[in-house]
Amino acid sequence: FTWEEGEWPLGMWVRRTGMTPFNCCSRASSPGQIQLRYPVRRLPFSTVSEQDLAAFERIVPGGVVTDPEALQAPNVDWIRTLRGSSKVLLRPRTSEEVSHILRHCHERNLAVNPQGGNTGMVGGSVPVFDEIILSTARMNKVLSFHSVSGILVCQAGCVLEELSHYVEERDFIMPLDLGAKGSCHIGGNVATNAGGLRFLRYGSLHGTVLGLEVVLADGTILDCLTSLRKDNTGYDLKQLFIGSEGTLGVITAVSILCPPKPRAVNVAFLGCPGFAEVLQTFSTCKGMLGEILSAFEFMDAVCMQLVGRYLHLASPVQESPFYVLIETSGSNAGHDAEKLGSFLEHALGSGLVTDGTMATDQTKVKVPHVLLAGPLSVRQVQPCLGIRLSLSLGPGVVGALGHHHQGLGRGGALGHHHGGLGSGSPWSLSPGLG
Repeated sequence: FTWEEGEWPLGMWVRRTGMTPFNCCSRASSPGQIQLRYPVRRLPFSTVSEQDLAAFERIVPGGVVTDPEALQAPNVDWIRTLRGSSKVLLRPRTSEEVSHILRHCHERNLAVNPQGGNTGMVGGSVPVFDEIILSTARMNKVLSFHSVSGILVCQAGCVLEELSHYVEERDFIMPLDLGAKGSCHIGGNVATNAGGLRFLRYGSLHGTVLGLEVVLADGTILDCLTSLRKDNTGYDLKQLFIGSEGTLGVITAVSILCPPKPRAVNVAFLGCPGFAEVLQTFSTCKGMLGEILSAFEFMDAVCMQLVGRYLHLASPVQESPFYVLIETSGSNAGHDAEKLGSFLEHALGSGLVTDGTMATDQTKVKVPHVLLAGPLSVRQVQPCLGIRLSLSLGPGVVGALGHHHQGLGRGGALGHHHGGLGSGSPWSLSPGLG
């Protein structure tokens, strides 16, 4: 069937290119025609008028973008699979400006799409139709930092990597670390409840976020930006917005607890003969490393091939079906290195690990992390679909998707697995499953 103007389906954001989104049943037979599982129609929202643009210009002088070329990037998702058709991008600097924008849109029945760093994998940060894009990119100020408690208060548009540098200069670290940290915004991290490499050690953002400032759809500013860690004074409203993905309101500021910077960091990169050994290595690792274990991530052989092909990085260990990255962080370098060494000796002796290397030099510690972040960068080159798998399904679940590993998947895309076992849900990255 043919989708007429104003009736584009979910996932079909490229109207006249014939691009197939990854939730479709079949490829478009011709431009503008596509068969989809979940067609949706544009709701009866208003369209942006010249009067609206004039009002926005008064609210955010110099922050209204209507140039088609400038709108191309914010209309396309990070893996370049989905495309919106927004004609307006707004770039406020303060929560008050966000409030005025949303109040105007609420009164005019205009749809809004909040956008941070636009690093999401599932198209949630780009418009479905012609929604106004509300970018937090210019809301990038650190509001305060307490050098004793480690509590950071900042605007939602602060880039995660820049925040990491800021707190590391003060002997603290951010409680989350992501492959997209050079682009993602802390507001988007909170809105999606991002996990990352440090989830195993510091837990989810539901625990480390102390307060939020949020602007609701009608323009009301909800000030829950407390920096009090132990707060039992009524409803914990901020929890509603962590993971809400912009559906309940726009996060404009964050108060987050930063742990002290570890004095000693060690990283081991290991090769495992199978996924069952990966799981067993994880259990053994938790038992032997205990309180110093800060990260446990894995990737498979296809991931390593993609890293070598696209990023030209070589594996520091011999070729294996699976690879594991283990990071420890603590206050005593000798103590931590001894515990990690004992674990590696046990893992090699028991056959859980076939090869491995350990880095204690801080200039080399980041290299294995770059290897692990490689598949995240490859996603920008090669279209793929991300699936969360629960560890409760056991090692067989990886084998169930392993047919993609025999060669190229549909459309020439390689299927591969990587992720963090500490969160209980590794990633499977595969071509569109139809």
